[in-house]
Amino acid sequence: MRRAQRAAQTAAATAVAQGQMMKAAGDVVAARLEILAAGMADPRRVDLPEMARMSLEKVEAGALAAAGASGKLGEAATRAGASALNEARLAGEAMTRAASARNPMDAGLTLMSYGMGWWGRAAGEALRLNATLLEAQAEALKPIHRAATDNARRLRR
Repeated sequence: MRRAQRAAQTAAATAVAQGQMMKAAGDVVAARLEILAAGMADPRRVDLPEMARMSLEKVEAGALAAAGASGKLGEAATRAGASALNEARLAGEAMTRAASARNPMDAGLTLMSYGMGWWGRAAGEALRLNATLLEAQAEALKPIHRAATDNARRLRR
Protein backbone atom coordinates (compact mmCIF):
# COMPACT_ATOMS: atom_id res chain seq x y z
CA MET A 1 0.00 0.00 0.00
CA ARG A 2 2.86 2.39 0.79
CA ARG A 3 4.36 1.81 -2.65
CA ALA A 4 1.04 2.66 -4.32
CA GLN A 5 0.73 5.77 -2.16
CA ARG A 6 4.27 6.89 -3.08
CA ALA A 7 3.52 6.24 -6.75
CA ALA A 8 0.37 8.38 -6.53
CA GLN A 9 2.33 11.16 -4.82
CA THR A 10 5.02 10.97 -7.52
CA ALA A 11 2.37 11.12 -10.25
CA ALA A 12 0.67 14.13 -8.62
CA ALA A 13 3.95 16.00 -8.13
CA THR A 14 4.94 15.27 -11.73
CA ALA A 15 1.60 16.53 -12.99
CA VAL A 16 2.09 19.80 -11.07
CA ALA A 17 5.64 20.13 -12.44
CA GLN A 18 4.37 19.49 -15.97
CA GLY A 19 1.82 22.27 -15.58
CA GLN A 20 4.49 24.64 -14.29
CA MET A 21 6.77 23.67 -17.14
CA MET A 22 4.06 24.25 -19.75
CA LYS A 23 3.28 27.70 -18.31
CA ALA A 24 6.98 28.59 -18.21
CA ALA A 25 7.50 27.30 -21.77
CA GLY A 26 4.68 29.53 -23.01
CA ASP A 27 6.20 32.52 -21.24
CA VAL A 28 9.63 31.76 -22.71
CA VAL A 29 8.27 31.34 -26.24
CA ALA A 30 6.40 34.66 -25.97
CA ALA A 31 9.47 36.49 -24.67
CA ARG A 32 11.73 35.01 -27.30
CA LEU A 33 9.30 35.85 -30.09
CA GLU A 34 9.48 39.47 -28.95
CA ILE A 35 13.29 39.26 -28.99
CA LEU A 36 13.23 37.75 -32.50
CA ALA A 37 10.77 40.38 -33.74
CA ALA A 38 12.94 43.18 -32.35
CA GLY A 39 15.97 41.68 -34.08
CA MET A 40 14.14 41.41 -37.40
CA ALA A 41 12.91 45.00 -37.13
CA ASP A 42 16.43 46.26 -36.36
CA PRO A 43 19.25 43.74 -36.88
CA ARG A 44 21.50 45.80 -34.61
CA ARG A 45 19.20 44.81 -31.70
CA VAL A 46 19.58 41.05 -32.20
CA ASP A 47 20.24 39.37 -28.87
CA LEU A 48 22.84 36.88 -30.10
CA PRO A 49 23.56 35.32 -26.69
CA GLU A 50 19.85 34.57 -26.25
CA MET A 51 19.61 33.13 -29.75
CA ALA A 52 22.63 30.91 -29.11
CA ARG A 53 21.20 29.78 -25.79
CA MET A 54 17.98 28.50 -27.38
CA SER A 55 19.45 25.43 -29.06
CA LEU A 56 22.16 24.62 -26.57
CA GLU A 57 19.83 24.56 -23.58
CA LYS A 58 17.44 22.17 -25.33
CA VAL A 59 20.24 19.73 -26.12
CA GLU A 60 21.57 19.97 -22.57
CA ALA A 61 18.15 19.51 -20.93
CA GLY A 62 17.36 16.61 -23.29
CA ALA A 63 20.62 14.87 -22.44
CA LEU A 64 20.05 15.31 -18.71
CA ALA A 65 16.47 14.08 -19.07
CA ALA A 66 17.63 10.97 -20.91
CA ALA A 67 20.29 10.29 -18.29
CA GLY A 68 17.79 10.70 -15.46
CA ALA A 69 15.23 8.40 -17.04
CA SER A 70 17.75 5.78 -18.16
CA GLY A 71 18.79 4.99 -14.60
CA LYS A 72 15.22 4.26 -13.56
CA LEU A 73 14.49 2.37 -16.78
CA GLY A 74 17.60 0.25 -16.20
CA GLU A 75 16.35 -0.44 -12.69
CA ALA A 76 12.99 -1.53 -14.13
CA ALA A 77 14.65 -3.81 -16.67
CA THR A 78 16.87 -5.40 -14.02
CA ARG A 79 13.90 -5.99 -11.75
CA ALA A 80 11.82 -7.46 -14.59
CA GLY A 81 14.64 -9.82 -15.55
CA ALA A 82 15.13 -10.99 -11.98
CA SER A 83 11.39 -11.44 -11.56
CA ALA A 84 11.16 -13.51 -14.75
CA LEU A 85 14.04 -15.75 -13.65
CA ASN A 86 12.47 -16.23 -10.23
CA GLU A 87 9.10 -17.04 -11.82
CA ALA A 88 10.69 -19.61 -14.12
CA ARG A 89 12.32 -21.23 -11.07
CA LEU A 90 9.01 -21.29 -9.18
CA ALA A 91 7.16 -22.71 -12.20
CA GLY A 92 9.76 -25.44 -12.56
CA GLU A 93 9.46 -26.34 -8.90
CA ALA A 94 5.65 -26.43 -9.17
CA MET A 95 5.80 -28.66 -12.23
CA THR A 96 8.23 -31.01 -10.49
CA ARG A 97 5.93 -31.26 -7.46
CA ALA A 98 2.88 -31.78 -9.70
CA ALA A 99 4.65 -34.47 -11.72
CA SER A 100 5.60 -36.36 -8.56
CA ALA A 101 2.19 -35.95 -6.87
CA ARG A 102 0.54 -39.10 -5.55
CA ASN A 103 -2.69 -38.48 -7.47
CA PRO A 104 -4.26 -36.09 -9.97
CA MET A 105 -6.02 -34.13 -7.21
CA ASP A 106 -2.72 -33.32 -5.47
CA ALA A 107 -1.16 -32.39 -8.81
CA GLY A 108 -4.06 -30.05 -9.54
CA LEU A 109 -3.85 -28.46 -6.10
CA THR A 110 -0.12 -27.90 -6.56
CA LEU A 111 -0.65 -26.20 -9.91
CA MET A 112 -3.57 -24.16 -8.59
CA SER A 113 -1.46 -23.02 -5.67
CA TYR A 114 1.31 -21.98 -8.04
CA GLY A 115 -1.18 -20.13 -10.24
CA MET A 116 -2.67 -18.21 -7.33
CA GLY A 117 0.81 -17.29 -6.11
CA TRP A 118 1.75 -16.18 -9.61
CA TRP A 119 -1.27 -13.89 -9.74
CA GLY A 120 -0.22 -12.13 -6.54
CA ARG A 121 3.42 -11.88 -7.59
CA ALA A 122 2.45 -10.52 -11.02
CA ALA A 123 0.21 -7.86 -9.46
CA GLY A 124 3.00 -6.82 -7.09
CA GLU A 125 5.51 -6.63 -9.94
CA ALA A 126 3.09 -4.56 -12.01
CA LEU A 127 2.76 -2.08 -9.15
CA ARG A 128 6.53 -1.89 -8.73
CA LEU A 129 7.03 -1.44 -12.47
CA ASN A 130 4.44 1.33 -12.64
CA ALA A 131 6.02 3.09 -9.68
CA THR A 132 9.47 2.88 -11.28
CA LEU A 133 8.14 4.19 -14.60
CA LEU A 134 6.52 7.12 -12.78
CA GLU A 135 9.87 7.82 -11.13
CA ALA A 136 11.58 7.67 -14.55
CA GLN A 137 9.08 10.18 -15.90
CA ALA A 138 9.72 12.48 -12.93
CA GLU A 139 13.49 12.20 -13.38
CA ALA A 140 13.22 12.96 -17.09
CA LEU A 141 11.07 16.02 -16.40
CA LYS A 142 13.38 17.61 -13.81
CA PRO A 143 16.02 19.13 -16.12
CA ILE A 144 13.42 20.25 -18.67
CA HIS A 145 11.30 21.83 -15.94
CA ARG A 146 14.37 23.52 -14.48
CA ALA A 147 15.44 24.94 -17.85
CA ALA A 148 11.96 26.23 -18.69
CA THR A 149 11.28 27.80 -15.30
CA ASP A 150 14.79 29.31 -15.06
CA ASN A 151 14.37 30.84 -18.52
CA ALA A 152 10.92 32.18 -17.68
CA ARG A 153 12.30 33.88 -14.54
CA ARG A 154 15.31 35.26 -16.40
CA LEU A 155 13.29 36.58 -19.36
CA ARG A 156 10.66 38.21 -17.11
CA ARG A 157 13.20 40.81 -15.98
